[in-house]
Amino acid sequence: MSLILEAFTVDAGRNRLLRINALRLPSTGLIVVIGPNGAGKSTLLKALAGVIAHGGTCSLDGAWPAPERIGFMPQDFAVSAAMSVADCVLLGRRERLGWRITAQDRAEVARALAALNLGTLSDRRMDRLSGGQQQRVLLAQRLIRDPRVLILDEPTSALDLHHQLEVLDHLRTLSSTRLILAALHDLTLAARYADHIVFLENGGLVMAGPTADVLQAPCLNRAYRIDSEVLQDRTGSAVIVAHRAVSN
Repeated sequence: MSLILEAFTVDAGRNRLLRINALRLPSTGLIVVIGPNGAGKSTLLKALAGVIAHGGTCSLDGAWPAPERIGFMPQDFAVSAAMSVADCVLLGRRERLGWRITAQDRAEVARALAALNLGTLSDRRMDRLSGGQQQRVLLAQRLIRDPRVLILDEPTSALDLHHQLEVLDHLRTLSSTRLILAALHDLTLAARYADHIVFLENGGLVMAGPTADVLQAPCLNRAYRIDSEVLQDRTGSAVIVAHRAVSN
């Protein structure tokens, strides 16, 4: 039971943005995609979500899920609409909605909001929320689809420390029964929460595997052009300390 990519490519005209010759990872769990700016993280996630075209093959347990079984949240998430939070989340079920909104539909929305501690915002307008609140609401919108694959591009970028941990705790729990792919810039959060890491650089795969195997200072130093140190916190999780930037 695996996620498998073979000769997986993304091109823009004559430019090759991404090439992964072969990648095999478990079909459930929280997989974090890391790499410096321009490494190909967003490109990979968009291709897997079906937003942009790709070459090669990708499969999950033998076949790729149908679009309605995939939840994708891009990096650019601002919502300027005057709709309520509850209605925004309800749009996540648009393929299943009938002519009338049922009590069950509303109950599913309430559960999705409660899971992210957003119940008190149900009647608030989306265009009056902070960026972090919007980000959590849009995550609830994706989760209400009950996706087999959840693809998230920087899902904690607008969140404070409390909500970063709260959201990642929730995603870690959900990942026991589904595949969650998330791009993160914070390597210490990646070290704490990821089951596996996919490390990209210049549109190619540096390495992929269990988190502790991938997050090693020599590899991080070369790709990110830093002088770093990998320490352990009181729980045994890795903490990546970047001491200084290193010039070319």
